[in-house]
Amino acid sequence: MPDIAVVDYGMGNLRSVAKALRHVAPDCDVVVSAEPAVIRAASRVVLPGQSAMPDSIRALDATGLRSVVMETVRDRPFLGICLGLQMLFDESEEGPTRTLGVVPGRVVRFSDDDMRTAPGDRLKIPHMGWSPVRQTRPHPLWTGIADMTRFYFAHSYYPAPADPRLMAGAADYPTPFTCAIAQANIFAVQFHPEKSHRAGLKLLANFVAWDGRA
Repeated sequence: MPDIAVVDYGMGNLRSVAKALRHVAPDCDVVVSAEPAVIRAASRVVLPGQSAMPDSIRALDATGLRSVVMETVRDRPFLGICLGLQMLFDESEEGPTRTLGVVPGRVVRFSDDDMRTAPGDRLKIPHMGWSPVRQTRPHPLWTGIADMTRFYFAHSYYPAPADPRLMAGAADYPTPFTCAIAQANIFAVQFHPEKSHRAGLKLLANFVAWDGRA
């Protein structure tokens, strides 16, 4: 029985995520798997993603892993990363696409009209690079990470939760947007902890130690 399963539905930065997890948890059995039985047996599950939403949902269905994700997201520590966060919502403007509906809300695109800083500088879409993250409420995965620590982002869409209590972190580009959510045994982030150096590794280490309770 693996300690941590990284869901392999054919999309996303799987190997980098698994490598980072092995670095912070060398005594844990970390597997990248497309096998439903292996994922179901894991004590913790990570859903990464780094592609277009329509393609990712099709891949999840084609591999038969949608039902496995829907099972494991409800009963053990579960970490969503980037598109793995967005997939948990009801729908995405990208496509548009019906997503998994685990948490209520939509995924929306950054507005071109909003892409100016206060001095008038033009920002680009996608949002790529380092941004400070405001921890909007305490959570075990923030342990040992200072508020406003910078994490690495690469995205054009972001989640808009229907319930503001889902929000666990926010960033600005240039206006505020939700970049982390928490609900029961689920924690999910828009940024890439596996690319965020020391802070990202600390978040992954916190996930490995987390009992799935807020």
